[in-house]
Amino acid sequence: MNDAQTAERLVEAARDAAANAWAPYSNFSVGAALLMADGSIVTGANVENSSYGLSLCAETVAVAKASADGRMRDVVAVGVVGGMTGEHGVEPILPCGRCRQILNEAAQAGKRDLKVWCSGLTGGPIAEYTLSDLLPHAFGPANLGIA
Repeated sequence: MNDAQTAERLVEAARDAAANAWAPYSNFSVGAALLMADGSIVTGANVENSSYGLSLCAETVAVAKASADGRMRDVVAVGVVGGMTGEHGVEPILPCGRCRQILNEAAQAGKRDLKVWCSGLTGGPIAEYTLSDLLPHAFGPANLGIA
């Protein structure tokens, strides 16, 4: 499978996940899909909370699911989509700063740079990045003396 096919596959899985977002406060649904080393996909959707600080981003949910299954080191790429629920959102949505750091933990655990494909909730172009493009000079395990 080439990069374009992989990007489409991850973005579609992220859109499917976004349909399950719990976003009653912002109406901004986000879905994330992690490509694992064996070709499987782990998804997550944002979960809002009335105590706003307790809300979880889609990427964080997906990484937590992968970690809970003992697969933190297996993440090789991520697809992210998002937008206002019920609107035609086609602009690519990028991971927030916190999610970039969460994704960095998975990337460093697996000793790889992650490809990150981003798109809008209901379609539009797919933007391609690497995690190191989005989070240069990242803080990680090596900064704590853990390689």
